[in-house]
Amino acid sequence: MRFPNRKLRTVVDGEDAGVSAHFRNPFVHELRFTPLQKLKIAVMTVTLFPVRLLFAAFMMLLAWPFAFVATVGRSEDAVEPLSWWRWLVDLVLKAIMRAMWFSGGFHWVRVKGRPALPSEAPILTMAPHSSYFDAIPVTMTMASIVMKAESKDIPVWGTLIKFIRPVFVSRSDQDSRRKTVEEIKRRACSDGEWPQIMIFPEGTCTNRSCLIAFKPGAFIPGVPVQPVLLRYPNEMVRINSTPKQVVFKILWLTLCQLHNSVEIEYLPTYTPSEEEKKDPALFAKNVRRIMAKALGLRIIDYSFEDCQLAMAKGPLRLPKHTCLLEFARLVRHLGLKAGVTDEVLHEEASRARELCGSRLDVEGFSQYLNQPMTEAVQDVFSLFEEHGKMDVREYVIALSVVCRPFRYLETIKLAYRMFEAQEDGAVVEDELAVILKTALGIGDFAVCDLFRAIDCQDKGKITFDDFCRFLEDCPDFVEQYHCLSEPIPQPSRESTSPSESQPSTNGFCADFSPRDPSTHSKKQN
Repeated sequence: MRFPNRKLRTVVDGEDAGVSAHFRNPFVHELRFTPLQKLKIAVMTVTLFPVRLLFAAFMMLLAWPFAFVATVGRSEDAVEPLSWWRWLVDLVLKAIMRAMWFSGGFHWVRVKGRPALPSEAPILTMAPHSSYFDAIPVTMTMASIVMKAESKDIPVWGTLIKFIRPVFVSRSDQDSRRKTVEEIKRRACSDGEWPQIMIFPEGTCTNRSCLIAFKPGAFIPGVPVQPVLLRYPNEMVRINSTPKQVVFKILWLTLCQLHNSVEIEYLPTYTPSEEEKKDPALFAKNVRRIMAKALGLRIIDYSFEDCQLAMAKGPLRLPKHTCLLEFARLVRHLGLKAGVTDEVLHEEASRARELCGSRLDVEGFSQYLNQPMTEAVQDVFSLFEEHGKMDVREYVIALSVVCRPFRYLETIKLAYRMFEAQEDGAVVEDELAVILKTALGIGDFAVCDLFRAIDCQDKGKITFDDFCRFLEDCPDFVEQYHCLSEPIPQPSRESTSPSESQPSTNGFCADFSPRDPSTHSKKQN
């Protein structure tokens, strides 16, 4: 296996930059403080933090009656002419929100560039998205946003949200995504009648080390968009709320900082070509390239689905150096992930078992996938290749992990089916090493010590039930036996079950992009 030596291919300024030797997982943000910084945070926690928190809460309560009055009797389907009193309410709410941010340490907000008028650019695309503090430009412009429908039922907050006329996405309505896109189209084509719509096309939070794939929803209407950049040039960068981190923790650390800087830059309006109007994915890709160049960031084709993979909790949660994110990107690019169900995975496992451990070269692997020989196929092969050959069972394990990130035990059970001896359903040490290293996407793992810990009776083999019993007694075994020098971040004890740990888009970047059609046809033997 070549997992530990695998390097990530990145794109800079739209050009292939080769391989990056220093890959940084965009979905992980680690905070490390010096003793002096820890002392400062402790002092601020008992002095400045409670004052700021109370003042921010007071500002939101103060804004509520103004927002309530402004939304009473207002139509949700049309925009009334702006009366003098609604204009005054809008001005008051902007002032209250600015006071709230000021109390949180955002003493001044630097704005660069010229904001476009709604008639010039009906949609604003903002990136990178890293925290709830990205709401600052929303409150400064009172632009509409796309939000989860559940947000409008939150006391106080729901009323404030309804004031900016958001487009709501409903989880319970199966047709909600289509309706949302149609509503955005209707507003975007109103010739500036409706407020601008501010969209975070990344669809999730990152650590601002790169720009991940843009979802096409903001670009489907085919209207001009204005790219908007967000920067937080703080001495101690804390305003980063990747999905792994607790929102209150970021709020606490940010409010404990005496001053927080933020820069908002409006780039020139981007008008799509006829080709881009017909191809939202191309439109999104070109806008992302311009934004990445202005930010000086890399482009990496990871998505929200990859974020789910990186953030999945459980005993087999992925280390931050895992290569399965790259594997997920490649199989998605090849169309190998679409339409993969439990039945498909079991069929793949049966095919792999029938090979009886025979190792394939790159041509054989290409035929196994029923794919033409391409660079992407070679990249997938290189993740598993040793001495020019690979065991296809490793591919099936990795595919199961990326398709079912929250069902790790089913992946291990599937792996046992491919490796176990028929007479007793057990695996030996070398087979367990292949299973775990592949499922974690790493190459350094003290499997010898782990195997001895599980095989208490010194039988030289372990069954799936033996492994499950060991997990119950030692759920953090990955941290104990992982050989890399840097520890894997510990999960929150409040969220350990798969159902509770699934990350989701936050309120400011609700996912409304139409689901990709299943382009993956069932592979033939």
